[in-house]
Amino acid sequence: MRHTINDIAAALGAEAQGATDLTVTGAAEPADASADDLALAMDAKYADGLAHSQARAALLWDGADWQGFGLDAAILVKRPRYAMSGLTQLLDTGPEIAPGIHPSAFVDPTADLGEGAAVGPFVHIGPRVRVGPNARIASHVSIAEDAVLGEDALLHAGCRIGARVQIGDRVIAQPGAVVGADGFSFVTPEKSRVEEARASLGAEAEAQNTSWTRIHSLGSVEIGDDVELGANSTIDRGTIRSTRIGHRTKLDNLVHVGHNVIVGEDVLLCGLVGIAGSTTIGNRVVLGGQVGVGDNISIGDDVVAGGATKILSKVPAGRVVLGYPAMKMEQYIQASQNWRRLPRLMEDVRALKKAVSKDATDD
Repeated sequence: MRHTINDIAAALGAEAQGATDLTVTGAAEPADASADDLALAMDAKYADGLAHSQARAALLWDGADWQGFGLDAAILVKRPRYAMSGLTQLLDTGPEIAPGIHPSAFVDPTADLGEGAAVGPFVHIGPRVRVGPNARIASHVSIAEDAVLGEDALLHAGCRIGARVQIGDRVIAQPGAVVGADGFSFVTPEKSRVEEARASLGAEAEAQNTSWTRIHSLGSVEIGDDVELGANSTIDRGTIRSTRIGHRTKLDNLVHVGHNVIVGEDVLLCGLVGIAGSTTIGNRVVLGGQVGVGDNISIGDDVVAGGATKILSKVPAGRVVLGYPAMKMEQYIQASQNWRRLPRLMEDVRALKKAVSKDATDD
């Protein structure tokens, strides 16, 4: 599909200059751009690529001398990365799912599909499922009984939606996402080794001859509007009440949210984040890649945790944390500087011990 420079600029709320009726079909990095591409050089350090480009138009930083680059047209943006969100939304056609229900799909007679819903091949939609208008369901998706999928939602190939899960409007689930699996909750007839270790802070104990018994998950999962779930992310159902994900929250690939967890609105959970059961996370929290969060704790609004941080206790609102265990970022940086000094410190201690020992011998 072709787009004029003027139309793209209007979609971005940006300024277009030059031959704004020129059309492009896609976007590319400057050195790789063809005459039909919009070159993306939104910082001066990328401008050199335009000299080797066939592009006639480019998306440039505010104040750029676009004519000096030999372009016919340009779109100038003040916040380039934000402009990328609008541009990619305009150019992304999404997965190709034919309208209607594919002949190989199974839809239970009691399911209710909204107007304009599209169901791809080999999809299974169970009893009493409700699918909102214009929702799109790609191939090999399964939706279990009594689940609800909101308007304009998109489930990519291979998603698994469990029983009674409620998913809001405009939710996007990437391939392989699983929502509503049983929570990982087990108990022993007598106090377990784990319980004893917690109570004693790790004291040694005799081996036990006991087995784990499942606590079944009777709750489900509730997901708000405009949420995105990354590929192979997993959200477990609650034990009694539902696990909840707030509006506009985004999960990266391979994120795991345990049973009974409550995640607020506008939260970012980056790749490989793991959140243990019954934890509460506030609004606008950002957890970097590989962050681990213990069970039954709370994280306040606007907390930011750097990559690989391990959060084992409550974090107050607004705090920036890093490390294992999590601590204020400035404290962690200071501590890490001290860790690097440890070899030199140990040499000094050995030298002092040697000197003290020699003085004692001399006396």
